Amino acid sequence: MTIELSKVTSKGEFGPVMAWLTDMDGVLIRENSAIPGAQDFLEELRRRELPFLVLTNNSIFTNRDLSARLAQSGLDVGEDQIWTSANATAAFLSQQSPRSSAYVIGSAGLTTALHNADYIMTEVNPEYVVLGETRTYDFNAITTAIRLIESGSKFVATNPDVTGPSDEGTLPATGAVAAMISAATGKSPYFIGKPNPVMIRAGLNKIGAHSETAAMIGDRMDTDILAGVEAGLRTHLVLSGSTTLEQVADYPYRPAWIHNSIADILALL
Repeated sequence: MTIELSKVTSKGEFGPVMAWLTDMDGVLIRENSAIPGAQDFLEELRRRELPFLVLTNNSIFTNRDLSARLAQSGLDVGEDQIWTSANATAAFLSQQSPRSSAYVIGSAGLTTALHNADYIMTEVNPEYVVLGETRTYDFNAITTAIRLIESGSKFVATNPDVTGPSDEGTLPATGAVAAMISAATGKSPYFIGKPNPVMIRAGLNKIGAHSETAAMIGDRMDTDILAGVEAGLRTHLVLSGSTTLEQVADYPYRPAWIHNSIADILALL
């Protein structure tokens, strides 16, 4: 099933799509298994020499980790074809204040990205406090972040997601911890990850693409599709993840296309 909701289509009045951005969980994989059609889609993009990026708000894992996870699911995605909220945060900070300093709460994905951006990580007068996702949030680290923000450090967070999944159930994520720090300091963070179009535009810059000829595939209206709409991309919602067809009408914006899964998008290439 494919539903066309606007004239902005892959072969529509604005010409062919020359670059693709796609979310990972719910679009390419589900519970560590490849969604049928995902590898065929990626192979067709390579055959046509169309650049693409796999996007995720997850800042825990490095690009190498995620590439290995996708490979275990049967998907061939190189490290340079992955764009995380940690990558986008490092790119944003490097552009705003090159080779500066930050106090970081997060995992290897975030610290590696900031190291690669020549950032110094320190507790001594950092320009930024950068909050990412980790499975082991530490009260002492959060306290340090609060005091640094009170002293003038700028507050940045990788993504606004308030919860994350685990085998045992729901976990607090970056957005929830950011809310705690905001309540204590009165300062709200600047969130880099989806739905902020900053993450999308930085990804497009990475692959040398333009929003007018690019498309975004996602399974969530409030992050993937909103980010694509705000960045000016052609948006494709798949129903293989978090969103049902009935839920689409709840939002004041809409995707250009709705598909059962990424397998249906192959026909549009």
